[in-house]
Amino acid sequence: MTMRPFDTLCGAALAVLNAADPVEKIRLTTMAATAWRDGQLVVIGEQAPPDRPARLDKPELRSPSAMPKRSKANSVAGRSALLHALAHIELNAIDLAWDVIARFAPMRDVPGQERGAAADTLPLTRAFFNDWVLVAADEARHHRLLRQRLEALGCAYGDLPAHDGLWQSSMDTAHDIAARLAIVPMVLEARGLDVTPSMIDSLHRHHDPE
Repeated sequence: MTMRPFDTLCGAALAVLNAADPVEKIRLTTMAATAWRDGQLVVIGEQAPPDRPARLDKPELRSPSAMPKRSKANSVAGRSALLHALAHIELNAIDLAWDVIARFAPMRDVPGQERGAAADTLPLTRAFFNDWVLVAADEARHHRLLRQRLEALGCAYGDLPAHDGLWQSSMDTAHDIAARLAIVPMVLEARGLDVTPSMIDSLHRHHDPE
């Protein structure tokens, strides 16, 4: 049986955030989500998250304005660029889910323990953390599937540059949970959902249902 390198939920969050290799992020996320679901990991704990998650040297991170214009999905290169961008978004989403858990754990409602002023205004229940564990596991699955499809097209995650806008927004909202939830999931991720149907239609039109 593989020993877990953490014994609290926030410890799991820190392990994922400090793992540079995406494959290791997925492994740790899956391990933590399974342990949480099965009741083998029950303590939330507290761990200060890093300002930024660990990353490998590739992909090269650029500002959104410095990203090359993507070609259409009617070519393998165009589809690879689209899937690479999505894989990068999903990798950020894994880290964002764990960052929410670790960064705002001190605000949770812990019976019998004194809470700070911020926690008094917005106590977080166990269900809040449960939801974000489920999100992290889902994002890990999405990233893994996108990497597999990229490889089938002859491309690997890291072969192309990626933009850093999503994580920059998380840093801008690190001080305020209401701002974080409003800006990242409810605005930026919602925009992604808005364009998903057109991406699906484009891939179907170019005979790439996978």
